[in-house]
Amino acid sequence: MKRIVLAYSGGLDTSVAIPWLRARYNADVIAMTMDLGQGKELEDVRDRALAAGAVRAHVLDVREEFASGYVIRALKADALYEDRYPMATSLGRPLIAKKLVELATIEQAGAIAHGCTAEENDRFRLDSSARALDPALEVLAPVREWDMTRPEVVAYAGSHGIPVPAMESQYSVDANLWGRSIQCGVLDDPWTEPPEEVFTLTKSGSECPDQPAYVELTFAGAHGVGRIDMVENRLVGSKSREIYEAPAAVVLHDAHKELQKMVVTREADRFSRLVSVQYADTIYNGLWFTPLREALDAYINAVQERVTGHIRMKLFKGACHIVGRKSPFALAEYGLSDEARDAFVAS
Repeated sequence: MKRIVLAYSGGLDTSVAIPWLRARYNADVIAMTMDLGQGKELEDVRDRALAAGAVRAHVLDVREEFASGYVIRALKADALYEDRYPMATSLGRPLIAKKLVELATIEQAGAIAHGCTAEENDRFRLDSSARALDPALEVLAPVREWDMTRPEVVAYAGSHGIPVPAMESQYSVDANLWGRSIQCGVLDDPWTEPPEEVFTLTKSGSECPDQPAYVELTFAGAHGVGRIDMVENRLVGSKSREIYEAPAAVVLHDAHKELQKMVVTREADRFSRLVSVQYADTIYNGLWFTPLREALDAYINAVQERVTGHIRMKLFKGACHIVGRKSPFALAEYGLSDEARDAFVAS
């Protein structure tokens, strides 16, 4: 019998996908759920997958691998899509594809599946990443294939004993340790101000403390830093209004960018900005597993050799300002340290 490894979120679509894939392809379905730091208990997700008909359900803790192998690389590259979006969702997709391919090998499965639709950026990211890692694997997208309306999906779930939430949220949320993405509902209208209910990591300006916080490379959701509201150029060619919430990412990106600028030459700084744009586009467009990304990493890692020091930041009612910086490798008019001078001359 055919085997399919499904990226399983525990939501309605991927729950329905389990019996649908079994019937459509006469296949055993193995569910795979990943803990990327989304901040919710995942043991009940395993139970839901098995109840829906999966023959096995794996829950993988990949937080450390995600942070060290993906988030840190993007941070070193100062990779912000269109100079604003830290790409929490985009960064998670190549790792999800990698784990799907690895589990498919272990389970001797000939196909993997995910819950993305035809219009979503994530479909391209997952498909291209999986095919780059194993071109022989079939990649299935049941939501794209089944052509059911939402009421029909709910009815299908009911007929297969799959619990349906009494009321589905109007928002589509994707979260991990690097941030949250919130879409749909009233947010589809770029003229509509995002309601406070969509934010969970940050406070509104009116609720922020009346005194600023001074931090050195730390997390700071309490001060309202990290809310992003932008019209984005999507991979498929359209534009869409996107809401992101990523306090840690925003603070760390600002700090790293300032520190790097302090310790590299003008020419290296300007070229690094071009590299940052290319790196962000590479991630966003689902091209993580490519020679280009590896070549960019080589340049970025060379630049990081002198990116050492401290950045002091002032966080106050949604604003993040750098108010202090120091490094033993600073290239400044007031003089270079011996270490910095030697390193600069050697380069």
